[in-house]
Amino acid sequence: MTEALSIHFPGKLVFGNGVLGQLAEEIRSAGAKRVLVVTIQPLLPALKGLFAQLEQSGIQVTSDTSITKEPSYDDFYGLLNQYQNKSIDLVLGVGGGSALDVAKLLAAQLDNEQSLEEIVGIGLLKQRNITLICAPATAGTGSEVSPNAILVDPEDQKKGIISPFLVPDAVYVDPLLTLSVPADITAATGLDALTHCLEAFTNKFSKPFIDMYAFEGMRLIAANLVEAVKNGQNKEAKEKVAMGSLLGGFCLGPVNTAGVHALSYPLGSTFHLPHGLSNALLLPYVMQYNYTAAPEKYARVAIALGCQPRDTDEQTALAGIEKV
Repeated sequence: MTEALSIHFPGKLVFGNGVLGQLAEEIRSAGAKRVLVVTIQPLLPALKGLFAQLEQSGIQVTSDTSITKEPSYDDFYGLLNQYQNKSIDLVLGVGGGSALDVAKLLAAQLDNEQSLEEIVGIGLLKQRNITLICAPATAGTGSEVSPNAILVDPEDQKKGIISPFLVPDAVYVDPLLTLSVPADITAATGLDALTHCLEAFTNKFSKPFIDMYAFEGMRLIAANLVEAVKNGQNKEAKEKVAMGSLLGGFCLGPVNTAGVHALSYPLGSTFHLPHGLSNALLLPYVMQYNYTAAPEKYARVAIALGCQPRDTDEQTALAGIEKV
């Protein structure tokens, strides 16, 4: 008997170039009066129009750009203390995985008697009363649709909070937001997204329903990431990588990641490497170690990456590793 499949999708998903323009109406429809926007400084010009629309509707907007790196417990507590008594009724996260993770946790914790330490782990967060909307500005973490959030604890170790209450009420994926992302970040976040798909697909807990998302995510990212890195203004390439990243996010929760991520967390914590870069450095070596346990699955990975079938699954799998 196979293990039960449990998936928590966001209440609403809007994907496409320019959909950021629909966010004001979404927020108005939610009945919000006081909105906290967790974002990053470079995105403020792109959000200026949204803020103006909301303020014209009588909605109070507070933007916070203090999250500039992978967030720590201290970073989170600083924001929680700053906004806990501000009667925030909607949190909007716009940015990369760090901004989105913090937005998700703030939406849960601004009106929650549980402490942060009590919710670290799987399924320990028991509620979220504040509306949560996420809009990714990088194509990589999949945080906008996942039940996961990551913080660095006082011992410099990454800790995960996993709960269906961290899945947003609405998600707006506008690939145009990724056009300004530098090439190195596009590469690292794209490989993070590829790793989400690949580890879910080859995972010993893999599930056919999630395999559909994982395979298509690998295909889209592999076919378009190099172009997205070399030509950051290629809207088609950026759109397809963004879709691949979104599909990778759907893999998080029902299946989750494996050896690459397990090793990348301490690598990132110890040497303060960006998460996507840590994954990129480790990915081919973990694939090399693992492929003999599931050569047929790794052969299908190679096909998704654009390799031609070889005489055996093992040979095809090795071509995929070489491609990575």
